[in-house]
Amino acid sequence: MAQVALSNEEILAKGYDPNVTRRLIALASPYWQQILASLLLMLIGSGAAVAGPYFVKVALDSGLRAGSLTVLRQSVLLYLGVSIVQWGVTYTRINIMARAGTSIIFDLRNRLFAHLQNLSLSFFSHYSVGRVITRVINDVGVLREFITWAVLAVARDVFTLAAIMLAMLAMNVRLTLLTFSVLPLMVIATIIFRKRARENYRQVRAAISWVNSILAENINGVRVVQAFSRQQVNYDHFSQEVNLNNLNTNLRAARVAAAFPSVIELLGSLATALVIWRGGVAVFGENLGAAAPITPGVLVAFVLYIDRFFEPIRDLSRRYDTFQSVMAGGERIFGLLDTPVEVQDQAGAIDLPHIQGEVCFDNVSFHYSDDPAVVLADLTLHVNAGQTVALVGETGAGKSTFVKLLSRFHDPTQGHILIDGTDIRKVTQNSLRRQMGIVLQDPFLFAGTVRDNILFGRLEATQAEIESAAQAVGAHPFIINLRHGYDTPVEEGGMLLSVGQRQLISFARALLANPRILILDEATSSVDTQTERLIQNALARLLTGRTAFVIAHRLSTVVKADLIVVIHDGKIVEQGTHSELLALGEHYYQLYSLGFEE
Repeated sequence: MAQVALSNEEILAKGYDPNVTRRLIALASPYWQQILASLLLMLIGSGAAVAGPYFVKVALDSGLRAGSLTVLRQSVLLYLGVSIVQWGVTYTRINIMARAGTSIIFDLRNRLFAHLQNLSLSFFSHYSVGRVITRVINDVGVLREFITWAVLAVARDVFTLAAIMLAMLAMNVRLTLLTFSVLPLMVIATIIFRKRARENYRQVRAAISWVNSILAENINGVRVVQAFSRQQVNYDHFSQEVNLNNLNTNLRAARVAAAFPSVIELLGSLATALVIWRGGVAVFGENLGAAAPITPGVLVAFVLYIDRFFEPIRDLSRRYDTFQSVMAGGERIFGLLDTPVEVQDQAGAIDLPHIQGEVCFDNVSFHYSDDPAVVLADLTLHVNAGQTVALVGETGAGKSTFVKLLSRFHDPTQGHILIDGTDIRKVTQNSLRRQMGIVLQDPFLFAGTVRDNILFGRLEATQAEIESAAQAVGAHPFIINLRHGYDTPVEEGGMLLSVGQRQLISFARALLANPRILILDEATSSVDTQTERLIQNALARLLTGRTAFVIAHRLSTVVKADLIVVIHDGKIVEQGTHSELLALGEHYYQLYSLGFEE
């Protein structure tokens, strides 16, 4: 499992990608004024930071050494002034850039959410929820860090380095070259650290991914764990392998992370020692042959500059992994945004007018875009308005795909689906689905109250209409007995309710929308016999006047249908009433004998 986690989580050595950069710039373009203002403030702040040591030099040489109290006072005031300016512009810049960066991420997350809601179901069949959440949360978080802080930080570091080098060269070339003599050692240390840090970064990501995977697996399967008394075995596995691996990986990464700043500090101290030694000798009268004399003020200014010179280098080395993460994360995010929506409204699509519910499948075939294997082949079926159609067949025969085509979650690869004589590809998806109600096998409730979940199908409904729908499906009695009745929170997924209660609420939600076509995809398979009988009694009244397609494995759900359609290997092999199909003694009879008979 560790290897699987590593392959999923590692960030490859992703170099500069101009396409990612262009699209990041496009995201930031609406906020160019704030970014430009932050850049100007950064230049002012960096200039103030570089000017500080120079005023110290002036205070020492032209003030103390020359015995001028006026120059000393002016130099000190100027030093304090540039420090205040540096503080003020830094505070303002961070606030401006934080607002701009957060706004950019706000826009990006909105785009991702809207795109995900419009993507076709085939996308979610191949793209796990965990990967989607990683893109929207983790990868976008990396971009936020980069846009908000790293971009200007890199610009500040480069500008500060250049300004310090120029200031040092202007004061004394020999001391500057002496300071730079440790740079080759720093370059070697940076290269070694960057390689080790990148590898450790990948291992840490893989280790924490393994921890998350095992933790999620055990939480989701806690009932099975306790039922088989696996607590101690699972704990030993987690503690001695998974968590221990995470501990050792993080300790190795911490050792490497601690080594690099120490090396930089050591090299900085070495450069400082060289400058103080050689500069001190020069101050005592042994001129180094420099064009400009070395004074105590120059020496102190060099020491201050050396300390400020190595800080940007440390910061730039830390930004390298961030840069790689941004390139890799940006590629994944924009790849997700570029995923095409397979089912789209045609140009000039019209709103579907109020329908009666006549449905016609005209020589319909379907296969997935990435799999040439045919799922449904040459389906031809005519359903009159108000009929209840039961779809039966073995698992994998194509029943759920049939109703997905009707709901236009997929488009046929051949043939046409007509509702009241109108090809559903010529109407907007919203207008089509507004006149449909769908209840799935696994009822899903959203975080909120019972009322919120029933209203999901029709937000403008009144309380009386909500209760009427709940009463129609038999949900009202148990709802009013909940702690707060219709205002009872159900939590995400409705985990506080039983499966049967969640299914009844999903029925009420679908029926409140007053659909002309109702689709029940094995909607009674998760409820007990008593609850199913309650639903059956309600459906007998509620399906009157509506066209309904029912996928079910229970005879009680199928036998009362106006038309039973038997699907086998993606084809309609039989259709008729319960008694007619039994008399044939073929596919339906076999299904009845093996699984339907109660």
